[in-house]
Amino acid sequence: MQMQGGGVVEPAMQMVLRVKHPSSLGSGGGDEEDGEGSSRSALSVFKAKEEQIERRKMEVREKVFAHLGRVEEESKRLAFIRQELEGMADPTRKEVESIRKRIDTVNRQLKPLSKSCVKKEKEYKEVLEAYNDKSKEKALLVNRLIELVSESERMRMKKLEELNKTVDSLY
Repeated sequence: MQMQGGGVVEPAMQMVLRVKHPSSLGSGGGDEEDGEGSSRSALSVFKAKEEQIERRKMEVREKVFAHLGRVEEESKRLAFIRQELEGMADPTRKEVESIRKRIDTVNRQLKPLSKSCVKKEKEYKEVLEAYNDKSKEKALLVNRLIELVSESERMRMKKLEELNKTVDSLY
């Protein structure tokens, strides 16, 4: 089994197992000294592997912190760019908001004026219709008056002529 650091773990683990399990060491008194020596070498191999793992862990940690530092710098740059963009849009946003408020104000003022205009237009149409009706009635009455006056004049002229004939006949 290989580790990321490139070291072999299996023999070290076997030595640790031998230290932990004396039954795996062989039987006999002369092997006991070999067992102690093996234990020490297994322990030193184990410590070396632990140090190697610790070094590798520190390298990874340093890389992570370096990467985090770059990410933080990029975040700051992006925040600055966003702030600049908002600053560029801000003057027009304020003007737009101001104009919208003015439009809302004028719109509120227009509503009653519109109602009044519709009401007055309705009244105007009614009055105009009444005016036109009265104008027609007046025209009819004027025509009738002209007819009556004309007929009256004709009758009076006729009467005058008759009287004139009567007067002429007396002389």
